[in-house]
Amino acid sequence: MKYNVGDRVILSSETKIEQLKRRTKSLVIILEIAFIVVLLLLWLFFPSVRESKNLWVLFLYNFPSQFLIAIVPHEPVFLYFSKYYDPFLVTVVALIGTLLTEYVNYSVCEYFMDIKKFNAIRSNKFVKKLIDLFYKAPFMALFIAGLTPIPFYPFRFMVVLAKYPLRKYLLAVALSRSPRFYLLAFFGKAIMLSDTSLLILFISLVIVGVLPLLRPLKRWIRKEQKIPETIV
Repeated sequence: MKYNVGDRVILSSETKIEQLKRRTKSLVIILEIAFIVVLLLLWLFFPSVRESKNLWVLFLYNFPSQFLIAIVPHEPVFLYFSKYYDPFLVTVVALIGTLLTEYVNYSVCEYFMDIKKFNAIRSNKFVKKLIDLFYKAPFMALFIAGLTPIPFYPFRFMVVLAKYPLRKYLLAVALSRSPRFYLLAFFGKAIMLSDTSLLILFISLVIVGVLPLLRPLKRWIRKEQKIPETIV
């Protein structure tokens, strides 16, 4: 197929526009991840932030505590703020932060899935079976996972792999997380756990959450140790 000069100019312009869009999206993703990392560091290394009763802290804490595979739990912090605020207010603030975080989760996953190396994951037979299973009742699966203690992070990747609409995903999150957050806040208001108890709960949940992630790392280390050194 032959292209004239005009066609080449159009193609060149379209390519530049696509490159600009890609660079802009990359910059946005980098800024989003950097923002969440900064919030996590502030929470971990500044006691004054952790001890604050300002609702902005509750709102911002949702980002590091629910970003992809979070290493810090959200439940103890919700229980902590429930001691000082009405359960409904805690629920509203937590839900707004959660929806914004899940929007970021979706955009970050979608960005990496568009890369050829990651996009190949969709072609995996096992992944295809999971997607087919998910699409038998996607909204119900998201609702149950969001409402119950079932780990939610696999669904953050699944919705992107399955190309599930963002609006439906956020709606499922809102409808499932609202009663869950309110029950947590109501429990926190009724029981009024001490700060020491909440700290113990926080550490326990971190350990429980991190352990499953360490298993693949151990397997990889063992695998590397078994590989004999090459003789030069």
